[in-house]
Amino acid sequence: MTAVPREADAAAGPLADLDERALIDACLAGSPGAFDLVVERHRRQVYQLCYRFVSNHEDASDLSQDVFVRAFRGLKHFRGHSSIATWLYRIGVNVCLSRVATKRPVTEDIDQRQHVDTRHDAPDDQLVKDERAARVRAAIAHLPPKQRATLILRMYHEMSHQQIADILGSLVVAVTPNIFHALGTLKRRLGNQVF
Repeated sequence: MTAVPREADAAAGPLADLDERALIDACLAGSPGAFDLVVERHRRQVYQLCYRFVSNHEDASDLSQDVFVRAFRGLKHFRGHSSIATWLYRIGVNVCLSRVATKRPVTEDIDQRQHVDTRHDAPDDQLVKDERAARVRAAIAHLPPKQRATLILRMYHEMSHQQIADILGSLVVAVTPNIFHALGTLKRRLGNQVF
């Protein structure tokens, strides 16, 4: 779990020291700033998850907001059987799968990319890496939803098979075949371009 920045600690006051269960209880009790602290602690991971599904910053921001709205509305149903992060990932995957089921993925043009770190690579090398990453994102966008979710959680968020199973509501033994099939599909789509 990501540490809360100092300014968020100061703004949250005594809430910043609460453990997950106590923070959820504070949210349910209507404590000012309690849910804001939940958002602050998890917004980056939720945004990254959403971005991996839609490959578009604007849509990822919208989906992230939707995740937190749904989390806020469903807070009374949080049982504490998993961490808040796992619960938010599960909501995020469901929101993203719903979106991609109803909307064809829109990917950003490679020339419109943002947040590219070019400090360490020559411009030509960086361009090749960016083009390769764009091809991989496009191929991932065409995977079946369950395979896409499994692959994103494993490869980009480095989650264990157990965490993925918890988030997707499936069995651990189903995670490995989903990853295997997703990678096989990507390899067929991309040929030797990436692998």
